[in-house]
Amino acid sequence: IIVVSLAFYLFYKIKYFRTKMPIEKRWIQMKGNIALGIFLVAFALNLLIMNRSTVDLVIGGLFLVLGVANVILGYRAYRYYT
Repeated sequence: IIVVSLAFYLFYKIKYFRTKMPIEKRWIQMKGNIALGIFLVAFALNLLIMNRSTVDLVIGGLFLVLGVANVILGYRAYRYYT
């Protein structure tokens, strides 16, 4: 999941720079934000499950919060532009 979501993020980021229309750029950017959020959530879950040090728990919790916020806000904006 981590590798696939990172690949989708890079795909949408490249597609964003190659697109000319402003609304389509926003739409593609929101899909990239959703992919980045999924990457952060998957990475955070990996940190929280595999490692048990305090630093890993703090960083994993921070990534989890940022990832969930990215997915939720990206989805709302994606629906708006769609």
